[in-house]
Amino acid sequence: MKDLMGKAIRDYYHNENPEDLQTETSISELDELPVNYLFRDFNQMNKIEQKALRLAQGKILDIGAGAGSHTLYLQNERNLDVTALDISPKSIEVCKLRGVKKAVAENMLHYSDGIFDTLLLLMNGTGIFQSLQVIDIYLKKLYDLLNVKGQILIDSTDILYMFDEDEDGGVYIPAEGYYGELDYIVHYKGESEDPIKWLYLDFNTLRNAAENNGFKIEKVLQEEDSYLARLTKV
Repeated sequence: MKDLMGKAIRDYYHNENPEDLQTETSISELDELPVNYLFRDFNQMNKIEQKALRLAQGKILDIGAGAGSHTLYLQNERNLDVTALDISPKSIEVCKLRGVKKAVAENMLHYSDGIFDTLLLLMNGTGIFQSLQVIDIYLKKLYDLLNVKGQILIDSTDILYMFDEDEDGGVYIPAEGYYGELDYIVHYKGESEDPIKWLYLDFNTLRNAAENNGFKIEKVLQEEDSYLARLTKV
């Protein structure tokens, strides 16, 4: 992994000629992602992020922390015990420079430092699951990281709207696999990351997977095609 997302985050933090990231998926064209979007404060975040941060409590693990903006709000504004976790070493380096007290560069599946009252997965948190074929592996890991009375706060988007409709209102979707399973590619300063698997889930599909892995699930907030879900142990 070239860690281009982390490189952009580090360039922006140090003001070393940062450029916008470019992203694309197997069903969408090249799109700009301004790096400063990853450095937003609470008032600049969307309603789903704000709701999740208000609901977070106890000892927290922020999975996929990026530049650490969610972690910093919970740590500094709500005085909570929160750990930032991200697979990107450069992102975690910036988290620490920004003042995050606990920050770890590691794959979630390999992380085992304690259990938590809140597991936070935002900005399409289901993306980390990669595909429906391996979602059980990730949900079982989350189950192990979660306190008995803890909660998982996770968001996603039903991307059915991105597919073409016919004149009768039917939707053309791929014949094989689940329509939310995408290849995701990041470009930065002329370099390209290898494609990664990224999963967008409609709520019913997430609910089925969660219930199959010992969770109760509720939809906390719906914003157009996106939603925030709360998972707890049965």
